[in-house]
Amino acid sequence: MSETVSSTETSTGFDLADWQAGTLAGTLAGVVMGVMLTTQLTPVIEAAIPAMYGLSGGLAGWVVHVSHGAVLGVAFAAVLGAVGGGEWSTAKTVGVGLAFGVALWVVLAVLVMPVWLQTVGFGPAPAVPNVSPKSLVGHVVYGVVLGGAFAVLD
Repeated sequence: MSETVSSTETSTGFDLADWQAGTLAGTLAGVVMGVMLTTQLTPVIEAAIPAMYGLSGGLAGWVVHVSHGAVLGVAFAAVLGAVGGGEWSTAKTVGVGLAFGVALWVVLAVLVMPVWLQTVGFGPAPAVPNVSPKSLVGHVVYGVVLGGAFAVLD
């Protein structure tokens, strides 16, 4: 008696560790969200984000924002790994990305960023909580792009 084993697994051609896929997906998602910030919330990327680190200007804001996106992409890969995301469909990974984006908005944009900006003495720091629908949309887009790109790269 012999058995035949066949695999239906498909490969995208990328041979990346989860953290690498997370870094690349987070960078791409950060760029997409950065475009949205530049066009819809210009003072955030040109003044508030760089002010968190004592910097100023749009280029500094872009570098910081995309760097945050990359690091948070690694965190996303860790979350997926912790909950068994390696076996998930692209749709489920995108769904988790969407939820991750909303969670980032609640924790980082609504709470941490305004406190941080107040702490460093940024004059126009928003009040806590900083509830901005445009920011929520940006974080949802970040999460969806992150989840989709991660699914392709992983």
